[in-house]
Amino acid sequence: MKLPVVSGKEAVKAFGKLGYVTVRQTGSHIRRKHQSDRSKKPLTIPNHKIVGKGLLRKLLRDAEITIEDFCSLI
Repeated sequence: MKLPVVSGKEAVKAFGKLGYVTVRQTGSHIRRKHQSDRSKKPLTIPNHKIVGKGLLRKLLRDAEITIEDFCSLI
């Protein structure tokens, strides 16, 4: 499946549905941690108009979800 083009705001909302909560924000970068599962890596999501493909792929890998799962969350 093809990687979707999403904004930072959409990515933050999608990862929120997985249980990630905002810990802090520095400038336009939002730091999120998983609420209950501390073994999952924290995510840093830029609040930009478009999140780059490479970064989005890394965020999906760190959150341990597939592209299909992410597309269903958007």
